[in-house]
Amino acid sequence: MAETLTPAFSALAVTQASQQLVAVFKAVADPLRLDILRVLVHESFGVQELASIFAMPQPGMSHHLKILSKAGLLVTRRQGNSIFYRRCLLQREMPYYEVLVSLFATIEALPLSAELKERMRKVYEDRSAQSRLFFERYVDKFRERQGMLCELDQYLPNLKEVLDIMALPRASCVMEVGPGQGQLLEELTQRYERLIALDNSEEMLALTQRTVGLRPGVRYLQGSLEDYEEAGALDAVLLNMVLHHLSSPQQVFAKVRQLLRVGGFLVIADLCSHNQEWTRSSCGDVWLGFDPQDLREWAQLAGFIEWQSLYLGLKNGFQIQMKLFCATP
Repeated sequence: MAETLTPAFSALAVTQASQQLVAVFKAVADPLRLDILRVLVHESFGVQELASIFAMPQPGMSHHLKILSKAGLLVTRRQGNSIFYRRCLLQREMPYYEVLVSLFATIEALPLSAELKERMRKVYEDRSAQSRLFFERYVDKFRERQGMLCELDQYLPNLKEVLDIMALPRASCVMEVGPGQGQLLEELTQRYERLIALDNSEEMLALTQRTVGLRPGVRYLQGSLEDYEEAGALDAVLLNMVLHHLSSPQQVFAKVRQLLRVGGFLVIADLCSHNQEWTRSSCGDVWLGFDPQDLREWAQLAGFIEWQSLYLGLKNGFQIQMKLFCATP
């Protein structure tokens, strides 16, 4: 016999659901908060960054973020001493799921002003500059600084397993973003005939070239991943301990998907989330690692499926995650 809810419990559930819906509508009944949700569609920002984007004091921005969070429209992610906000992902079991889908679709259709877009671009530039200036300053000590977190030798055998799983033919075209000293690139030259080493730092790219040298089939390109335009031309893209240096990790997934053919692979080796704030100044990190679930969700939104995941704990307390994603049609 089917179980029925008591009238008291049913009334309570209805009241709670109604209150939640009221909170949602109150939260979006403000033009500024609508713009905040629009800015956070495909990106996460810290409180200070959002205050800069909207040209308002941080306490005022915190007030609006609190309202949106209490309504269940935003989720937070701690990065050391900072808290980053992003829009919640909609799940079918949510109350009023259809209402929220329609609401978010309407919000996404609203255009952002030129001023907001420019301030967002400035935040991205500041993030990129922080990382780029670090590597330009410490290019001669790159291996020493990288060794403070981990050495490639500590996880290269596991990364080779991931490359084996891809089973790409030797004629494949593979890009490594931020090849550093070129240790992984050396391994890739043994596997593939066409390689692209891409780095936005001229000094770091020169360091890579000194290690690997001029070889047939290896192209060294100085520039950002965002500016690379050969859509659908790559069989695989590798981001080895690079994602935590990039200004917008979520947008990286979408960009890489544009560059890969259907069935192509994205390989990521990076740190899991940690609270070691010192890595920002000592290692040029923009992000303090990543929650595996965040990487999985960003990949799915961009058009990937996750094939394999490996995790490797290190003696210094850090944990490395290696993920293999395949590009879907």
